[in-house]
Amino acid sequence: MHAVIFGATGCIGAALARQLAARPDIERVHTMSRQPAPSAPPKCQNGRIDVLDEASIAAAAGRVAAAGAPQLVIVATGILSDGSDLVPERSYKKQSFAAFERVFALNTFGPAMVAKHFLPIMPRTNRAVFAALSARVGSISDNRTGGWHAYRASKTALNMLIRNYAIEQAWRNPDFIAISLHPGTVDTGLSKPFQKSVPDRQLFSPEQSASYLLSVIDQLTPDDTGKAFDWAGEEIPA
Repeated sequence: MHAVIFGATGCIGAALARQLAARPDIERVHTMSRQPAPSAPPKCQNGRIDVLDEASIAAAAGRVAAAGAPQLVIVATGILSDGSDLVPERSYKKQSFAAFERVFALNTFGPAMVAKHFLPIMPRTNRAVFAALSARVGSISDNRTGGWHAYRASKTALNMLIRNYAIEQAWRNPDFIAISLHPGTVDTGLSKPFQKSVPDRQLFSPEQSASYLLSVIDQLTPDDTGKAFDWAGEEIPA
């Protein structure tokens, strides 16, 4: 099996790449990132891309296709905050065009362009999975606290895109699965400013989260396509 990981230099993406590369059923892992990976496990082939640069995504798709159709594509890119320049909004009064543009670009538009160029090179027969890291806060029906307007909306939009891709790909390959995945609260730079209220047992290391996510992916069936799941395999309501 060939796999592709976008965001492979991020904490979760790097852990996913390491664990996939260690599996006997994986022949090759294409690791995609804006910055070069500091080190690559065996079976990994590094590729430089920027999810905000469609031309780089298209070129990467061509390189991957030449090596063989990927049966697994995981988009592990995204942004929540960035110091004082980008902070999740506690009130609608704090919304800004700049924040919405930046958050949607990385959390929604980038994964959409990955889908545009990588879904066509995935297999037309047999099981294949396209997964994107989303978040529980993207659930409309599960929203109890409000706030985090740009981030929530970007993940809700991503979930809708995944549902769209699931419908389209089912016409092309009935065994295809497109899903959104919530990795839990992971000890990364993205979640660091928001970890104080998270119990230690609910704060995962990147390796823990990656292991949980791959276990969920392994158990999916075509009946699950278009849905969102958390790290424990529980479906997240839309």
